[in-house]
Amino acid sequence: MKITLYVNKKSRNALLDLVLIKLNHLDKKGRAHIMEIELEKAYPRCPPSISADVPYTFNLEWSVNSRLKHVVQQFQEHLEKLQEFWCTLDNIDKSLWVVYPKEPSRATAFREINLGNDCFIMLSINVNDPRSLPECRFMGSDPIVNSLRKKWRRNSKRWVKDKSLIENLASALETSLPGPPDGHKNEQQVECGICYAQFLPIDEELGAKSGSGTDYTCENTSCSRAFHSVCLRDWLRSITTTRQSFNVLFGNCPYCSDPVAVKISDTRK
Repeated sequence: MKITLYVNKKSRNALLDLVLIKLNHLDKKGRAHIMEIELEKAYPRCPPSISADVPYTFNLEWSVNSRLKHVVQQFQEHLEKLQEFWCTLDNIDKSLWVVYPKEPSRATAFREINLGNDCFIMLSINVNDPRSLPECRFMGSDPIVNSLRKKWRRNSKRWVKDKSLIENLASALETSLPGPPDGHKNEQQVECGICYAQFLPIDEELGAKSGSGTDYTCENTSCSRAFHSVCLRDWLRSITTTRQSFNVLFGNCPYCSDPVAVKISDTRK
C-alpha cells in the first residue's frame, strides 16, 4: 500500500499542515485503487471527506474514537464487495469488442459493444448484482436493431445467473459475439497490469521514465503481463515477502505469482 501526503505549506501550525492523503491500494486481483482522504480542520472530531475511483462510495462509519486506519479498513471492505463487478467488466473488456469507453475508469459501470454489421449494444451492469440481466440499449440500422430487440425480449427471461454475462448475452441475442480486433488486443497487452495505463504520466520526479511505456514483461508465457518497472517496483515494496539483494527486488508477479525481479535503479530520481 502506497500513501502520499499533501500539505498546506502556508499554514503556520504544523498540526494543520496535513490537508490531503492519497492512498494507493492493490486489491486481491492486483487492481490499483486510489482513495483521497481530505482532513477537515475539526479532525478527528469530524470525519474526513473521502473520494475514490469506485462506482459508488461507502458510507463512512465514524466516531470520536475513529482514526485513519478505520477509514482504510472500510475502504478495503468496500473494494472486496466490488470484486465480482470488476471481474465481470474485465471479462467483457478482454473478450468482446468494446468501443466505448476506450480507457474506462473503475467507477464506470457501462460498456458500448460492437456486435458487427454496424450494430452496437450499450450495457449497464448492476454494480451490486453484476450477473443479473443488465439494462441495454441497441444502436444501428433499424432492421437489425428491431430483430435484436425481439430476440432480447424473447430470451431475456432465460437469463441464468450461474452463467457468465457473456454466455447469457450470446444466448439472448442468438449470435456469436465478436472479440476485440487485433489492434485492440495489442493495445491491451501494453497496458501496465498495475496502473492500467499505457504510459506513465509526464512528471519530473519520474526522471527518464517520465511518459514512458511498459518496460517489463512477466516471463511466464501463459501470463506475459506487461508492467511499468516503476509500478512493479512500488508494488513489490508493498509486499512483505519481497526480498532485496543489492539493487534488485525479488518477488512474485501480481497475476501468476511466478518470480519477478526489478532493479531499484529504475526509480524516480
